[in-house]
Amino acid sequence: MSAIIGWLSAHYANWRGHLHERFARARRWVRREWDRRRPARRVVVIEGDMLPPSLPARDIVLLRDEGEDWSVGMRCPCGCGETIELMLLRQVKPRWDLVVDARDRPSLRPSVWRKTGCRSHFWLRDGRVAWCD
Repeated sequence: MSAIIGWLSAHYANWRGHLHERFARARRWVRREWDRRRPARRVVVIEGDMLPPSLPARDIVLLRDEGEDWSVGMRCPCGCGETIELMLLRQVKPRWDLVVDARDRPSLRPSVWRKTGCRSHFWLRDGRVAWCD
């Protein structure tokens, strides 16, 4: 009897993992489609060296102090709501490059890869998120 219970437990765990992966794929597809149909992200410039306590839902915030770009901040595009702050100063590591086109659409280099939390990995190109998963 214990062998049957062990076999059922192993198969249930495998089935549950498979189901979880299918839901994760569906969630990523919905996220990509939703983002593709919404307007491109824009840049909001704020004077100072600290991000505001609340960030715009889609736009990125550029912190500029005395004419020098310090960092950009944004909400994680996966929907978890976490704040992402990326340094732009040349003397710090890691650091990112921000390019804003004539239509005020931001691009970031290199990609953004959250090592904790939701572990999102994406590029921001021409105001749109391009997922790496």
